[in-house]
Amino acid sequence: MKMTMHIDDDLLKRVMETYDLETKTDAVHFALRELDRRARMKKFLKEGLGLTPAELKGAVYPGYDPDQPVAKVAEDERPYGSSHPD
Repeated sequence: MKMTMHIDDDLLKRVMETYDLETKTDAVHFALRELDRRARMKKFLKEGLGLTPAELKGAVYPGYDPDQPVAKVAEDERPYGSSHPD
């Protein structure tokens, strides 16, 4: 769709440079996709997966405990700085 828009030139330039976008059209499409992604993410986070707490617990890492403040995410068992297995 072709249209005339008034867009802040400095803002457009910053976005194009920051995200390595070649055209103004690319920048507008990028911005629209990003806003749509954010809206869908908010909806997803609000509504969730529709799973019960028990189902959710069973769908993640087997040792996951929602009562623990720290979740294990792809971390090696070895201490930091260790170059060989224990």
